[in-house]
Amino acid sequence: MTGPSSPLLTCDNLVKIYQVAGLEVVALQGLDLSVARGEILGIVGASGSGKSSLLNILGGLDRPSAGQVVVDGQDLLKLSDAALDRYRRRQVGFVWQQPARNLLPYLSVEQNLDLPMAVAGLAAGERRQRVRGLLERVGLWEHRAHRVTQLSGGQQQRTAIAVALANSPQLLLADEPTGEVDSATAQGLFDLFRELNRSAALTIVVVSHDQQLARQVDRVVAIRDGKTSSELVRGAPAQAVQASREATPSPAAPDYHEYVVLDSAGRLQVPQEYLAQFGIGDRATLEVTREGIMIRPAASRPVATTPLLPELAEEEPPAPSRGRPNRWWKALTGRRST
Repeated sequence: MTGPSSPLLTCDNLVKIYQVAGLEVVALQGLDLSVARGEILGIVGASGSGKSSLLNILGGLDRPSAGQVVVDGQDLLKLSDAALDRYRRRQVGFVWQQPARNLLPYLSVEQNLDLPMAVAGLAAGERRQRVRGLLERVGLWEHRAHRVTQLSGGQQQRTAIAVALANSPQLLLADEPTGEVDSATAQGLFDLFRELNRSAALTIVVVSHDQQLARQVDRVVAIRDGKTSSELVRGAPAQAVQASREATPSPAAPDYHEYVVLDSAGRLQVPQEYLAQFGIGDRATLEVTREGIMIRPAASRPVATTPLLPELAEEEPPAPSRGRPNRWWKALTGRRST
C-alpha cells in the first residue's frame, strides 16, 4: 500500500446534538479528525461515545449541528439536499453490520450490484462488465445467481462490500462489518479491505469492537465523550504499546505507538486507565520538565487562610438582625444602609 498522503477528509470542531423527548443529547462535542487519502483508519470507543454519529455524518446520512466536515474539498454542512444525495451515490460507500441494511433479499447477488449502477445511469454493457469485475474481486462470481438468503454471513458481507463499491467511491465506511461473523471470516473481510485499499487506492474507515482491529489498519482513533481521545499508529517508533499493557508482543507483529490527541483548542483527553492508576480526579497539576510536561494528582484543595476582607479579620460575623445592615453585611454585599 502506498503511504498516506494529503487528507481526503477533515473534521474541525464537529458538534452533533440530538433532541430526544424534549432533551438535548450531545453525541459529538468538538471532535477533530483527519484521514489521509489511501489510509485505512479504525475507530473504537464505548457505546454512546459518538462513533456511529460520526460515521453517519461522514456518509452524508446526517448533518452536523456545528463545525466543519470536508470530504475531497466539499464542506458537507454547506451542501444542498440534492448535492448531498449525489455525494452519497457517487463518492462514498457504506457497509453496515446487518446484511439486511445493505442488500435486498429478494434479488440475486448480481441484481443487488446492478441496481445502484442503474440508478446512477450507467449503460447496461458497462454495468455487466463492472458487476463481473467486482464479484470476481470479492470471490463471489460463481454465486452471482444466488439470492442473498442463500449466502453465508461472510458471503453476504462480501456482497455488501461489492455493492458499496458499485459506483467507484473514494471513501468506504464500514460500521461493525465483522460484528456478526466468526473470527476466521472476519480476518477474510479485513484481508479484502486491505486488498481493495492497495489495488484501488481506496480510503477506508472502519468502526469496530474487534480486538484485532489495530493489526488490520494503519491507525486507530479512540473516541470518548464525543471527542477523539487517543491514536494508535502502526509503524511508529518502536516503543510498542503492548509493553504498557503488560502484553508480550509477537515477533511478527508491527510496532505501534500510542498518542493522546490535542484538539484545536489545545485540550487533550488522558486515557482513563492512566487517571485511575495515579489517582487523578477532576483536577491535576502540570510541571514543565526537560523531558516534557508532567501531570501530577492535585493535592487536596487548600483551605483559605487569608480573609477576603482583611479589615474585618478581627471581627466575628454577627448573627443576622432584622434592623439596619451591619458593617460586616455591608462589606460582603457592597450594599449601603438607607
